[in-house]
Amino acid sequence: MNLAQEVGPQLPGLRRYARALSGNQASGDTYVRVMLEALVSEPELWNENDSARENAFRIFHNIWRAVGQDVPSASPDGEGRMQIADTRLAGLAAPSRQALLLTAMEGFSHQDAAKVLGVSDSELSALVAEADDAIRALTKSNVMIIEDEPIIALDIQGLVEDLGHTVTGIASTRTEAGELVAKKRPDLLLADIQLADGSSGVDAAADILADLDIPVVFITAFPDRLLTGRRVEPTFLITKPFQPSAVRAAISQALFFQQSAKRLS
Repeated sequence: MNLAQEVGPQLPGLRRYARALSGNQASGDTYVRVMLEALVSEPELWNENDSARENAFRIFHNIWRAVGQDVPSASPDGEGRMQIADTRLAGLAAPSRQALLLTAMEGFSHQDAAKVLGVSDSELSALVAEADDAIRALTKSNVMIIEDEPIIALDIQGLVEDLGHTVTGIASTRTEAGELVAKKRPDLLLADIQLADGSSGVDAAADILADLDIPVVFITAFPDRLLTGRRVEPTFLITKPFQPSAVRAAISQALFFQQSAKRLS
């Protein structure tokens, strides 16, 4: 198998991770592009003894540390809802959040995540614990859920409330979401993409974002369809069936950028 065949299947997950780490689609995709350019120039960066996934994420992190704030944002016109200046990213992208996202959102074992980050197993465990402390320190927020499956909606509600946040309500359709947000304005949206009545969680979120500048965490059973790099796509994305740790990590990451942007503005 050639290098392109090994790297290609890793790109959707790597894009998802890069966007969650950097806080927006444009910057995250730019970091992935720079990583690919480096790999083309230096194919020896690829370690045949490691899995393709470990290789892709390890090389990405080497590039992240090497270029830091010098990577341009490459922001498309009309975007910027979740953007923070690249000059701030070096300070925001703490290793603890990297460790949290790798283990909770991307499903790496602690041992494999340690290899990706180039730290010891004990250092990785300490970073995850530090991230957990940071989550608890986040300002408590109001969260609205758009989900048409009652059991899943209640499961998500429990996870949100366990983090100390308040659920303002649960909507099952685009219309209900609009009515609900008019009654109480949330700080964050958790939205399923495909709703049972044929409406779209993406459209419902777009309606809300036309009036409110808040982060959105999308949930889908088909993430690869949304992570092609060919159009405007979600910054924060959870895959169904989801692990509770992934929901917690995505919520905390989205709120981290929102609250950090407010502090730094």
